[in-house]
Amino acid sequence: MASADAFGGGPVESDSGLAFTLRYAVPGLIGTAVLAIGALGVGWLPLDGLAHVPLIHTMRFTDIGAFVSRASVILGGAVLLQAWLVLGADVLAGHIRDLRRLWGVLALWTVPLILAPPLFSRDVYSYFAQGKLVLAGIDPYTNGVASVPGWFQDGVDPMWQLTPTPYGPVFLALERGVAALVGENPFLAVIAFRLLAVAGIALLAYYVPRLAFHGGIDASKAVWLGVLNPLVLMHFVLGAHNDALMVGLMVAGLTLAIERRPVLGIALVTMGAMVKLIGLLALPFVGLVWAGTRATTRQRVIAWGKSGVVALLTYAVFAALVGGSLGWVRALTTPGEVRTWLSPATALGMLTGNVASWLGLGDHLDLTVGVFRIIGELLAIGIVGYLLLKPQGRTPVQGLAWAFLAVVALGPVVQPWYLLWILPLVAASGLSPRQLQIVLLLTAAFTFYGLCETSATADSLLQLSDGLAMVAAAAAVGLALSASPRERALVFGEPTDHGLLPDDAPAAARREMLVVRASEPV
Repeated sequence: MASADAFGGGPVESDSGLAFTLRYAVPGLIGTAVLAIGALGVGWLPLDGLAHVPLIHTMRFTDIGAFVSRASVILGGAVLLQAWLVLGADVLAGHIRDLRRLWGVLALWTVPLILAPPLFSRDVYSYFAQGKLVLAGIDPYTNGVASVPGWFQDGVDPMWQLTPTPYGPVFLALERGVAALVGENPFLAVIAFRLLAVAGIALLAYYVPRLAFHGGIDASKAVWLGVLNPLVLMHFVLGAHNDALMVGLMVAGLTLAIERRPVLGIALVTMGAMVKLIGLLALPFVGLVWAGTRATTRQRVIAWGKSGVVALLTYAVFAALVGGSLGWVRALTTPGEVRTWLSPATALGMLTGNVASWLGLGDHLDLTVGVFRIIGELLAIGIVGYLLLKPQGRTPVQGLAWAFLAVVALGPVVQPWYLLWILPLVAASGLSPRQLQIVLLLTAAFTFYGLCETSATADSLLQLSDGLAMVAAAAAVGLALSASPRERALVFGEPTDHGLLPDDAPAAARREMLVVRASEPV
């Protein structure tokens, strides 16, 4: 056995597959299975069909079923978080390095969620309705899903009934294909879109280790943090968000560019951006890779120009094959219609507007929110510009991670799954012990937020109010974080021993090869 470390030691790689599975895979499998059971009662379902299945009807419309389903969501999320931390303690201590075993854990944790109703979001029903729009020959960039008969029965959130789609032509083609494949069955559409999200996760599972290798980071540590993360399972699998496909294509493209295949890498990044345009943020950072670590400003500008040409050609080829227009660019303001307190800019705007109203200065909420959002967006643009024009001392992957952080933190809307745009990048490019601790706490906080955002916190058999249910969720997450000394040390202890850093000199040398330096004098 390996010697004990700050976390209490762990198994070596020679442990049997059964012992590894029982210790690490089964607890998380139980967590996702319990989450799936809870989704039967509090997940989103179309108005027709599955709600009449006896088990689902019991879980949704009887007092005892409602209590069980709501408690299951809270319990399942906490168990999954704790299982992930248990695994992470031994991964970070170097006791687990076999990627195949981690891929097996990921597969086992994912399986119970494939057939579960959507949880944490019902955007997937909007994907289905948008696909039906395209099938009907209606422009989804100028029309909302209300143009399709039966959209409400399909489970679409009424908030989005009149809004055009903000998604690119790649995802629109996939939406159309799913709608043609499943006919009028919205739940089969959920499974199809979830499988597309799983394909994006598979891209991450394959390319994050390769990207981590170039960044000098141990592959198993990067996969544990960036792919096996509970938020990935909650929002990419259960929520079936198309962000999974966008991030998977982006990470694949970035990796291939670093591996000296920049044209193919840019094509994949562009494909990801044609799922969700925010993926295009990676393009100029791929250009930095193409220019080289010692490039002059002129060479970087040339590389950015070449990257733009490849991206335009990729778009043109795809548009010629499946059709497409630039109407999706006009529709990109759609997500901004949501106001959440998670966005600092929006929160400050709402707080300022409410204070002004309380002081009798009138209702200026729209104005204050708009002003703070503009300030946040300008700051984000400035930070991204600085990261691109002054890239010295960072790898392009680190620069892209900071750029995404700025765009998310200063953007008009923040959703929990937006964190997953950043997570694979920081997992593959490295974190100091303190930074890793912050990411772990953010994962726990967003897990708690996700549990509280579901209808798991609605009234139940025991008249459990929203507030008390949130207390129950907080208690469950708190218990997961402090269930044993190893998890407490990982999350709350002094971060002196572990981080995502190069383990040896060759790894540190690989990382240094990616760091952008001042150009060589002519």
